[in-house]
Amino acid sequence: MESASQDINLNSPNKGLLSDAMTDVPVDSAAAGRTAAPEGLTAAEEEELRAEIAKVEEEIGTLRQVLAAKERHCGELKRKLGLTPLDGLKQNLSKSWHDVQVSNAYVRTSEKLGEWNDKVTQSDLYLSASSTLEDWNEKLTQSEAYKKTQETLSQAGQKTSAALSNVGSVISRKLGDMRNSATFKSFEDRVGTIKSRVVGSRENSTDGLQSPSAGDKPPQDSAPF
Repeated sequence: MESASQDINLNSPNKGLLSDAMTDVPVDSAAAGRTAAPEGLTAAEEEELRAEIAKVEEEIGTLRQVLAAKERHCGELKRKLGLTPLDGLKQNLSKSWHDVQVSNAYVRTSEKLGEWNDKVTQSDLYLSASSTLEDWNEKLTQSEAYKKTQETLSQAGQKTSAALSNVGSVISRKLGDMRNSATFKSFEDRVGTIKSRVVGSRENSTDGLQSPSAGDKPPQDSAPF
C-alpha cells in the first residue's frame, strides 16, 4: 500500500510508472460497452437481440436517407411549378381540416351536438320558455302603453312633415314678396340702366373703329423710288 501511494503521488519521481503500466493492459471495447444481461436472458438471446437492434438502426438510417432524397426531389418539383411554401402550408391546413372533419371524434361530436340540440328544443322547459316569450310579446304589442307610443310617434312624424312643408311655403312667399317690393324693383331698374350704358358704350367704340370707305384711298408717293 505504501509503494502504491508513492506511485500515485504527483510529486513522486515514479509518477509515470503507473500510467504506463495501465496503458499496456488490453481493453475489450465490446465487453466494456456491454451491460449486465437482464435476468431471464441467456447470453445467446442477448447477442441475438443486440444483432436485431443493430439491424433495425441500420434500416432506420437507410430510410432517413431515402426520405431526405425524396424531400429534395419534391422541393425541386414544387419550384418548377412555381409553388411557394405558403401554398404548401395552405394545402397542409386544408388536408388537416379535412382529416379532422372525417375523423371519428369529429363525427361523433357532431352527432352528439345534434342530439343535444334536439333534446333541448323538444324539452318541456324550452317549449314552456318559448310559449312564455310569445305570450309576453303578444301582451306587449296589445298593451295600451305600446299603442300610445305608436300613436305618439306617428303624430310626431306627421307634425314634423307638416312643419317642414310650412317652412318651405313661408320661404317661397317671402321671396315673392321681396321681388315685388319697391326696393327690389328700384335695384332692378338701376341694374338695367347700368347694363344699357355699358352696351351703348361698346357699340360707339365699335363704330369708331370701322374700316375706311372704298372711295378714300391712302396717299401714295408719286416719286419713283
